[in-house]
Amino acid sequence: MALVYQVSTQGEAQIRAALVERGMADLLVHRVLTKGLARGDALWFVTNIRQEATVRVWFGSIGMSQVKICFVDDFGGAGWCRTHPLKGRLG
Repeated sequence: MALVYQVSTQGEAQIRAALVERGMADLLVHRVLTKGLARGDALWFVTNIRQEATVRVWFGSIGMSQVKICFVDDFGGAGWCRTHPLKGRLG
């Protein structure tokens, strides 16, 4: 379950991500409205409560990122686009 907290500095992050266009993305993410809908790496519930998060993410440049992410509007479009070392570690 991906309960994501966005941090403001790299040092606080467990994952460094870059926001990119769909064609460049490693992972397509869909934001869900409730914690109960968060599943796996690709269905994120973004929380404002650091302590309830399962992963802390910092968004920065492509050069500083570990994963390239694109947010999508539907559940069916969410998922990994290619094999990646972080697969299974966000949820």
